Amino acid sequence: MDNASIKKLEADLWESADLLRAGSKLTSNQYCMPVLGLLFLRYAYSRYKMVEEEILKDRPVRNGRKMPVEASDFTAKSALFLPEMAQFDYLVNLPENVASLGLVNVSGQTMGSLGEVVNNAMELVEQQSDQLIGVLPKSYTDFSDELLGELLRIFNNNALDEVGGDVIGRIYEYFLNKFAKNIASDDGVFFTPKSLVKMIVNILEPKSGILLDPACGSGGMFVQTGDFVNETGLRANQSMTFYGQEKVEYNAKLCLMNMAVHGLTGVIKSGDEANSFYHDAHNLEGKCNYVMANPPFNLSNWGGDKLKDDVRWKFGTPPTGNANYAWIQHMIHHLAPNGKIGLVLANGALSSQSSGEGEIRKNIIQADLVEGIVALPTQLFYSVTIPVTLWFISKNKKQKGKTLFIDARKMGYMVDRKHRDFTDEDIQKLADTFAQFQDGTLEEVKG
Repeated sequence: MDNASIKKLEADLWESADLLRAGSKLTSNQYCMPVLGLLFLRYAYSRYKMVEEEILKDRPVRNGRKMPVEASDFTAKSALFLPEMAQFDYLVNLPENVASLGLVNVSGQTMGSLGEVVNNAMELVEQQSDQLIGVLPKSYTDFSDELLGELLRIFNNNALDEVGGDVIGRIYEYFLNKFAKNIASDDGVFFTPKSLVKMIVNILEPKSGILLDPACGSGGMFVQTGDFVNETGLRANQSMTFYGQEKVEYNAKLCLMNMAVHGLTGVIKSGDEANSFYHDAHNLEGKCNYVMANPPFNLSNWGGDKLKDDVRWKFGTPPTGNANYAWIQHMIHHLAPNGKIGLVLANGALSSQSSGEGEIRKNIIQADLVEGIVALPTQLFYSVTIPVTLWFISKNKKQKGKTLFIDARKMGYMVDRKHRDFTDEDIQKLADTFAQFQDGTLEEVKG
Protein backbone atom coordinates (compact mmCIF):
# COMPACT_ATOMS: atom_id res chain seq x y z
CA MET A 1 0.00 0.00 0.00
CA ASP A 2 1.49 3.36 -1.03
CA ASN A 3 1.70 6.45 1.16
CA ALA A 4 -1.33 8.13 -0.42
CA SER A 5 -3.47 5.07 0.28
CA ILE A 6 -2.28 4.92 3.87
CA LYS A 7 -3.12 8.59 4.37
CA LYS A 8 -6.60 7.98 2.99
CA LEU A 9 -7.02 5.00 5.33
CA GLU A 10 -5.99 7.17 8.30
CA ALA A 11 -8.48 9.87 7.34
CA ASP A 12 -11.30 7.39 6.68
CA LEU A 13 -10.82 5.66 10.03
CA TRP A 14 -10.71 8.97 11.86
CA GLU A 15 -13.80 10.29 10.10
CA SER A 16 -15.76 7.14 10.92
CA ALA A 17 -14.70 7.15 14.57
CA ASP A 18 -15.32 10.89 14.96
CA LEU A 19 -18.79 10.60 13.45
CA LEU A 20 -19.64 8.10 16.17
CA ARG A 21 -18.38 10.52 18.80
CA ALA A 22 -20.48 13.30 17.31
CA GLY A 23 -23.53 11.03 17.48
CA SER A 24 -22.94 10.13 21.12
CA LYS A 25 -23.14 12.25 24.26
CA LEU A 26 -19.40 11.91 24.92
CA THR A 27 -16.92 14.78 24.83
CA SER A 28 -13.53 14.46 23.12
CA ASN A 29 -11.94 14.05 26.54
CA GLN A 30 -14.27 11.16 27.41
CA TYR A 31 -13.88 9.57 24.00
CA CYS A 32 -10.14 9.92 23.47
CA MET A 33 -8.75 7.32 25.87
CA PRO A 34 -11.26 4.53 25.12
CA VAL A 35 -10.78 4.95 21.34
CA LEU A 36 -7.01 4.93 21.68
CA GLY A 37 -7.40 1.87 23.90
CA LEU A 38 -9.19 0.02 21.10
CA LEU A 39 -6.54 1.11 18.58
CA PHE A 40 -3.90 -0.03 21.05
CA LEU A 41 -5.57 -3.43 21.27
CA ARG A 42 -5.85 -3.66 17.48
CA TYR A 43 -2.17 -2.85 17.06
CA ALA A 44 -1.15 -5.25 19.83
CA TYR A 45 -3.15 -7.98 18.09
CA SER A 46 -1.49 -7.26 14.76
CA ARG A 47 1.94 -7.54 16.39
CA TYR A 48 0.79 -10.66 18.22
CA LYS A 49 -0.17 -12.41 14.98
CA MET A 50 3.04 -11.33 13.25
CA VAL A 51 5.25 -12.49 16.12
CA GLU A 52 3.26 -15.70 16.56
CA GLU A 53 4.02 -16.56 12.94
CA GLU A 54 7.74 -15.96 13.53
CA ILE A 55 7.72 -18.13 16.67
CA LEU A 56 5.88 -20.99 14.97
CA LYS A 57 8.45 -21.16 12.15
CA ASP A 58 11.06 -22.55 14.53
CA ARG A 59 8.76 -24.25 17.00
CA PRO A 60 9.72 -27.82 17.98
CA VAL A 61 7.32 -30.60 16.95
CA ARG A 62 6.10 -33.33 19.29
CA ASN A 63 3.83 -36.17 18.22
CA GLY A 64 3.38 -34.48 14.87
CA ARG A 65 2.22 -31.16 16.38
CA LYS A 66 4.07 -27.93 16.99
CA MET A 67 4.41 -26.95 20.62
CA PRO A 68 1.98 -24.15 21.58
CA VAL A 69 3.34 -20.64 21.98
CA GLU A 70 3.81 -19.19 25.45
CA ALA A 71 3.82 -15.69 26.92
CA SER A 72 7.61 -15.79 27.41
CA ASP A 73 8.09 -16.32 23.66
CA PHE A 74 6.43 -12.95 23.00
CA THR A 75 8.30 -11.13 25.74
CA ALA A 76 11.57 -12.17 24.11
CA LYS A 77 10.45 -10.45 20.91
CA SER A 78 9.17 -7.21 22.50
CA ALA A 79 5.52 -8.06 21.90
CA LEU A 80 2.56 -8.55 24.20
CA PHE A 81 1.10 -12.00 24.64
CA LEU A 82 -2.67 -11.80 24.27
CA PRO A 83 -4.97 -14.37 25.90
CA GLU A 84 -7.81 -15.42 23.61
CA MET A 85 -10.41 -13.15 25.25
CA ALA A 86 -8.14 -10.14 24.68
CA GLN A 87 -7.58 -10.82 20.98
CA PHE A 88 -9.25 -8.37 18.64
CA ASP A 89 -10.83 -10.95 16.35
CA TYR A 90 -12.42 -12.62 19.38
CA LEU A 91 -14.05 -9.34 20.42
CA VAL A 92 -15.20 -8.29 16.97
CA ASN A 93 -16.84 -11.67 16.30
CA LEU A 94 -18.89 -11.82 19.49
CA PRO A 95 -22.67 -12.16 18.90
CA GLU A 96 -24.99 -9.26 19.65
CA ASN A 97 -26.44 -10.99 22.70
CA VAL A 98 -23.24 -11.22 24.75
CA ALA A 99 -25.14 -12.05 27.93
CA SER A 100 -26.31 -15.35 26.45
CA LEU A 101 -22.72 -16.66 26.37
CA GLY A 102 -22.28 -16.67 30.16
CA LEU A 103 -18.73 -15.32 29.88
CA VAL A 104 -16.80 -14.86 33.11
CA ASN A 105 -14.28 -12.03 33.75
CA VAL A 106 -10.94 -12.16 35.59
CA SER A 107 -12.75 -11.66 38.90
CA GLY A 108 -15.06 -14.61 38.29
CA GLN A 109 -18.15 -12.51 37.59
CA THR A 110 -20.53 -13.19 34.70
CA MET A 111 -20.44 -10.51 32.00
CA GLY A 112 -23.66 -9.22 30.48
CA SER A 113 -22.55 -6.60 27.94
CA LEU A 114 -19.93 -5.99 25.28
CA GLY A 115 -18.56 -3.13 27.38
CA GLU A 116 -17.84 -5.55 30.22
CA VAL A 117 -16.09 -7.95 27.84
CA VAL A 118 -13.85 -5.19 26.46
CA ASN A 119 -13.07 -3.99 30.00
CA ASN A 120 -12.07 -7.56 30.81
CA ALA A 121 -9.86 -7.70 27.71
CA MET A 122 -7.99 -4.65 29.00
CA GLU A 123 -7.58 -6.33 32.39
CA LEU A 124 -6.15 -9.42 30.69
CA VAL A 125 -3.64 -7.31 28.72
CA GLU A 126 -2.55 -5.49 31.88
CA GLN A 127 -1.74 -8.86 33.44
CA GLN A 128 0.85 -9.39 30.70
CA SER A 129 2.83 -6.21 31.40
CA ASP A 130 3.77 -4.66 34.73
CA GLN A 131 4.08 -1.19 33.19
CA LEU A 132 0.48 -1.32 31.96
CA ILE A 133 -1.15 -2.20 35.29
CA GLY A 134 -3.84 0.40 36.01
CA VAL A 135 -3.12 2.22 32.75
CA LEU A 136 -5.51 0.91 30.09
CA PRO A 137 -9.03 2.39 29.84
CA LYS A 138 -11.84 0.37 31.40
CA SER A 139 -14.79 2.69 30.85
CA TYR A 140 -16.33 0.78 27.96
CA THR A 141 -19.60 0.24 29.81
CA ASP A 142 -20.14 4.00 29.23
CA PHE A 143 -20.69 3.07 25.57
CA SER A 144 -23.79 1.38 24.25
CA ASP A 145 -23.07 -2.09 22.88
CA GLU A 146 -24.14 -0.81 19.47
CA LEU A 147 -21.64 2.07 19.47
CA LEU A 148 -18.85 -0.07 20.88
CA GLY A 149 -19.50 -2.84 18.37
CA GLU A 150 -19.34 -0.32 15.53
CA LEU A 151 -16.00 1.02 16.79
CA LEU A 152 -14.60 -2.51 16.90
CA ARG A 153 -15.73 -3.06 13.32
CA ILE A 154 -14.17 0.24 12.17
CA PHE A 155 -10.79 -0.78 13.54
CA ASN A 156 -11.12 -4.27 12.14
CA ASN A 157 -10.74 -2.83 8.64
CA ASN A 158 -9.20 -5.51 6.37
CA ALA A 159 -6.81 -2.90 4.97
CA LEU A 160 -5.07 -2.84 8.35
CA ASP A 161 -4.12 -6.49 7.92
CA GLU A 162 -2.72 -5.72 4.48
CA VAL A 163 -0.51 -2.82 5.57
CA GLY A 164 1.03 -4.58 8.56
CA GLY A 165 1.78 -3.70 12.15
CA ASP A 166 4.13 -0.79 11.53
CA VAL A 167 1.46 1.13 9.65
CA ILE A 168 -1.12 0.40 12.33
CA GLY A 169 1.35 2.01 14.71
CA ARG A 170 1.43 5.02 12.41
CA ILE A 171 -2.38 5.19 12.43
CA TYR A 172 -2.28 5.01 16.23
CA GLU A 173 0.03 8.06 16.20
CA TYR A 174 -2.28 9.77 13.70
CA PHE A 175 -5.21 9.40 16.11
CA LEU A 176 -3.03 10.61 18.96
CA ASN A 177 -2.23 13.70 16.89
CA LYS A 178 -5.88 14.30 16.03
CA PHE A 179 -7.00 14.03 19.63
CA ALA A 180 -4.18 16.36 20.69
CA LYS A 181 -5.49 18.85 18.15
CA ASN A 182 -9.08 18.54 19.35
CA ILE A 183 -8.43 18.61 23.09
CA ALA A 184 -7.45 22.07 24.27
CA SER A 185 -3.97 22.50 25.80
CA ASP A 186 -3.19 24.68 28.78
CA ASP A 187 -0.24 25.67 31.00
CA GLY A 188 2.00 25.91 27.94
CA VAL A 189 1.78 22.16 27.28
CA PHE A 190 1.60 21.24 23.60
CA PHE A 191 1.78 17.93 21.81
CA THR A 192 5.15 17.74 20.02
CA PRO A 193 4.84 17.14 16.26
CA LYS A 194 6.45 13.87 15.24
CA SER A 195 8.74 15.61 12.73
CA LEU A 196 10.29 17.75 15.50
CA VAL A 197 10.84 14.70 17.67
CA LYS A 198 12.42 12.86 14.75
CA MET A 199 14.63 15.88 14.08
CA ILE A 200 15.94 15.85 17.66
CA VAL A 201 16.54 12.09 17.64
CA ASN A 202 18.23 12.03 14.22
CA ILE A 203 20.59 14.83 15.22
CA LEU A 204 21.51 13.27 18.59
CA GLU A 205 21.74 9.72 17.11
CA PRO A 206 21.19 7.80 20.37
CA LYS A 207 22.62 4.28 20.42
CA SER A 208 22.75 3.19 24.04
CA GLY A 209 22.45 4.40 27.61
CA ILE A 210 19.93 6.27 29.73
CA LEU A 211 17.34 8.58 28.15
CA LEU A 212 15.34 10.95 30.37
CA ASP A 213 12.38 13.07 29.31
CA PRO A 214 11.40 15.21 32.33
CA ALA A 215 8.18 16.39 30.64
CA CYS A 216 7.40 13.29 28.61
CA GLY A 217 3.77 13.86 27.62
CA SER A 218 2.60 10.97 25.43
CA GLY A 219 6.12 9.55 25.02
CA GLY A 220 7.06 10.62 21.50
CA MET A 221 10.76 11.01 22.37
CA PHE A 222 10.91 7.40 23.60
CA VAL A 223 9.04 5.95 20.62
CA GLN A 224 11.12 7.80 18.04
CA THR A 225 14.35 6.86 19.83
CA GLY A 226 13.23 3.23 19.89
CA ASP A 227 12.59 3.33 16.14
CA PHE A 228 15.97 4.94 15.49
CA VAL A 229 17.88 2.42 17.61
CA ASN A 230 16.04 -0.57 16.14
CA GLU A 231 16.79 0.63 12.61
CA THR A 232 20.52 0.51 13.39
CA GLY A 233 20.21 -3.23 14.07
CA LEU A 234 20.27 -2.93 17.87
CA ARG A 235 17.35 -3.72 20.19
CA ALA A 236 16.09 -0.60 21.89
CA ASN A 237 14.94 -2.35 25.07
CA GLN A 238 18.39 -3.88 25.51
CA SER A 239 20.58 -0.90 24.62
CA MET A 240 18.46 1.96 26.02
CA THR A 241 16.82 2.62 29.37
CA PHE A 242 13.87 4.99 29.25
CA TYR A 243 12.81 7.22 32.15
CA GLY A 244 10.06 9.81 32.11
CA GLN A 245 8.23 12.25 34.38
CA GLU A 246 4.83 13.71 33.53
CA LYS A 247 2.70 15.63 36.03
CA VAL A 248 -0.57 15.01 34.13
CA GLU A 249 -1.58 11.42 34.87
CA TYR A 250 -3.78 11.25 31.76
CA ASN A 251 -0.74 12.02 29.56
CA ALA A 252 1.41 9.54 31.47
CA LYS A 253 -1.09 6.78 30.69
CA LEU A 254 -0.96 7.71 27.01
CA CYS A 255 2.83 7.54 27.24
CA LEU A 256 2.80 4.02 28.68
CA MET A 257 0.27 2.86 26.09
CA ASN A 258 2.28 4.50 23.31
CA MET A 259 5.48 2.77 24.46
CA ALA A 260 3.79 -0.60 24.91
CA VAL A 261 2.18 -0.46 21.47
CA HIS A 262 5.68 0.06 20.04
CA GLY A 263 7.18 -2.76 22.09
CA LEU A 264 9.12 -0.51 24.49
CA THR A 265 9.47 -0.69 28.25
CA GLY A 266 10.24 2.22 30.54
CA VAL A 267 9.71 3.75 33.96
CA ILE A 268 7.26 6.66 33.89
CA LYS A 269 6.27 8.61 37.00
CA SER A 270 3.19 10.80 37.12
CA GLY A 271 1.22 12.96 39.52
CA ASP A 272 2.66 15.10 42.33
CA GLU A 273 5.81 12.96 42.61
CA ALA A 274 6.53 13.70 38.95
CA ASN A 275 6.94 17.47 39.25
CA SER A 276 10.44 17.57 37.81
CA PHE A 277 11.46 20.74 39.67
CA TYR A 278 10.60 19.27 43.07
CA HIS A 279 11.18 15.54 42.70
CA ASP A 280 14.03 13.70 40.99
CA ALA A 281 11.79 10.65 40.70
CA HIS A 282 14.48 8.40 39.21
CA ASN A 283 17.63 9.60 41.04
CA LEU A 284 19.38 10.36 37.76
CA GLU A 285 21.45 13.44 38.62
CA GLY A 286 24.64 13.28 36.56
CA LYS A 287 23.72 9.91 35.03
CA CYS A 288 21.82 10.60 31.78
CA ASN A 289 23.42 9.92 28.41
CA TYR A 290 20.54 11.74 26.72
CA VAL A 291 17.87 14.18 27.80
CA MET A 292 15.18 14.99 25.25
CA ALA A 293 12.17 17.15 25.98
CA ASN A 294 9.56 19.63 24.88
CA PRO A 295 9.00 21.32 28.26
CA PRO A 296 6.05 23.66 28.80
CA PHE A 297 6.76 27.01 27.12
CA ASN A 298 7.25 30.13 29.29
CA LEU A 299 5.75 28.44 32.36
CA SER A 300 5.05 31.12 34.98
CA ASN A 301 3.70 29.20 37.97
CA TRP A 302 6.53 26.74 38.47
CA GLY A 303 7.37 27.47 42.12
CA GLY A 304 10.72 29.10 41.53
CA ASP A 305 10.36 31.22 44.69
CA LYS A 306 10.86 28.05 46.75
CA LEU A 307 13.97 26.94 44.85
CA LYS A 308 16.14 30.06 44.81
CA ASP A 309 19.25 28.36 46.25
CA ASP A 310 18.88 25.10 44.34
CA VAL A 311 22.10 23.29 43.39
CA ARG A 312 20.87 23.03 39.80
CA TRP A 313 21.16 26.77 39.21
CA LYS A 314 24.89 26.62 38.45
CA PHE A 315 24.62 29.29 35.75
CA GLY A 316 22.25 31.63 37.57
CA THR A 317 18.92 31.62 39.40
CA PRO A 318 16.06 31.46 36.87
CA PRO A 319 13.26 34.03 37.23
CA THR A 320 10.14 32.98 39.12
CA GLY A 321 7.96 34.18 36.23
CA ASN A 322 9.42 31.97 33.49
CA ALA A 323 10.72 28.39 33.76
CA ASN A 324 12.59 28.21 30.43
CA TYR A 325 16.05 28.52 31.98
CA ALA A 326 15.05 26.38 34.94
CA TRP A 327 14.28 23.58 32.48
CA ILE A 328 17.61 24.04 30.67
CA GLN A 329 19.62 23.94 33.89
CA HIS A 330 17.58 21.04 35.28
CA MET A 331 18.49 19.01 32.19
CA ILE A 332 22.16 20.00 32.24
CA HIS A 333 22.32 18.95 35.90
CA HIS A 334 21.18 15.44 34.94
CA LEU A 335 23.76 14.87 32.19
CA ALA A 336 26.51 12.29 32.46
CA PRO A 337 30.06 13.52 31.58
CA ASN A 338 29.47 12.83 27.87
CA GLY A 339 25.72 13.46 27.93
CA LYS A 340 23.69 15.35 25.33
CA ILE A 341 20.44 17.32 25.34
CA GLY A 342 17.91 18.02 22.60
CA LEU A 343 14.99 20.23 23.56
CA VAL A 344 12.29 22.48 22.16
CA LEU A 345 12.09 26.04 23.48
CA ALA A 346 10.00 29.09 22.69
CA ASN A 347 11.87 31.48 20.40
CA GLY A 348 12.02 34.12 23.11
CA ALA A 349 14.51 32.07 25.10
CA LEU A 350 17.16 33.04 22.53
CA SER A 351 16.99 36.76 23.24
CA SER A 352 15.24 37.35 26.59
CA GLN A 353 17.11 39.59 29.02
CA SER A 354 14.54 39.94 31.81
CA SER A 355 15.23 38.85 35.37
CA GLY A 356 18.75 37.63 34.64
CA GLU A 357 17.92 35.28 31.75
CA GLY A 358 20.48 36.98 29.51
CA GLU A 359 23.21 36.42 32.11
CA ILE A 360 22.25 32.74 32.51
CA ARG A 361 22.37 32.28 28.74
CA LYS A 362 25.79 33.97 28.57
CA ASN A 363 27.15 31.69 31.32
CA ILE A 364 25.89 28.54 29.58
CA ILE A 365 27.48 29.63 26.29
CA GLN A 366 30.77 30.56 27.99
CA ALA A 367 30.83 27.10 29.57
CA ASP A 368 30.93 25.82 25.95
CA LEU A 369 27.86 23.63 26.35
CA VAL A 370 25.70 24.79 23.43
CA GLU A 371 26.51 22.67 20.39
CA GLY A 372 23.84 24.01 18.06
CA ILE A 373 20.56 25.88 17.75
CA VAL A 374 17.97 25.49 14.98
CA ALA A 375 15.48 28.30 14.37
CA LEU A 376 12.19 26.82 13.15
CA PRO A 377 9.19 28.30 11.33
CA THR A 378 5.80 29.14 12.80
CA GLN A 379 2.67 26.96 12.60
CA LEU A 380 4.34 23.68 13.59
CA PHE A 381 2.08 23.06 16.59
CA TYR A 382 -1.62 22.29 16.48
CA SER A 383 -2.76 24.79 19.07
CA VAL A 384 -0.20 27.64 18.91
CA THR A 385 1.52 29.43 16.05
CA ILE A 386 4.57 30.82 17.86
CA PRO A 387 8.02 30.03 16.42
CA VAL A 388 10.29 27.71 18.37
CA THR A 389 13.95 26.74 18.43
CA LEU A 390 15.70 23.45 18.97
CA TRP A 391 18.64 23.58 21.37
CA PHE A 392 21.38 20.96 21.38
CA ILE A 393 23.62 20.94 24.42
CA SER A 394 26.60 18.67 25.03
CA LYS A 395 28.87 18.10 28.00
CA ASN A 396 31.68 17.11 25.62
CA LYS A 397 31.44 19.01 22.33
CA LYS A 398 33.50 17.80 19.40
CA GLN A 399 33.99 21.35 18.11
CA LYS A 400 35.28 23.21 21.14
CA GLY A 401 34.53 26.89 21.23
CA LYS A 402 32.11 26.72 18.29
CA THR A 403 28.32 26.68 18.07
CA LEU A 404 26.27 25.82 14.99
CA PHE A 405 23.33 28.08 14.15
CA ILE A 406 20.84 26.93 11.51
CA ASP A 407 18.07 29.14 10.15
CA ALA A 408 15.37 26.67 9.10
CA ARG A 409 12.50 29.16 9.17
CA LYS A 410 11.81 28.69 5.46
CA MET A 411 12.02 24.91 5.48
CA GLY A 412 9.10 22.49 5.52
CA TYR A 413 5.77 22.59 3.73
CA MET A 414 2.20 23.60 4.51
CA VAL A 415 0.04 20.56 5.26
CA ASP A 416 -3.00 22.84 5.21
CA ARG A 417 -3.65 26.56 5.74
CA LYS A 418 -2.83 26.38 9.44
CA HIS A 419 -0.23 23.65 9.86
CA ARG A 420 3.37 23.32 8.65
CA ASP A 421 5.48 20.16 8.76
CA PHE A 422 8.89 18.84 7.69
CA THR A 423 9.64 16.10 5.18
CA ASP A 424 12.02 13.24 5.94
CA GLU A 425 14.40 14.88 3.46
CA ASP A 426 14.32 18.13 5.47
CA ILE A 427 15.08 16.23 8.66
CA GLN A 428 17.93 14.29 7.08
CA LYS A 429 19.42 17.50 5.66
CA LEU A 430 19.53 19.06 9.12
CA ALA A 431 20.97 15.88 10.68
CA ASP A 432 23.66 15.71 7.98
CA THR A 433 24.54 19.38 8.59
CA PHE A 434 25.06 18.67 12.29
CA ALA A 435 27.18 15.61 11.49
CA GLN A 436 29.37 17.66 9.13
CA PHE A 437 29.75 20.37 11.76
CA GLN A 438 30.82 17.84 14.35
CA ASP A 439 33.47 16.23 12.13
CA GLY A 440 34.76 19.61 10.93
CA THR A 441 33.80 19.31 7.27
CA LEU A 442 30.94 21.85 7.22
CA GLU A 443 31.44 25.02 5.22
CA GLU A 444 29.66 28.14 6.42
CA VAL A 445 26.51 28.90 4.50
CA LYS A 446 24.79 32.31 4.50
CA GLY A 447 21.65 33.64 2.89
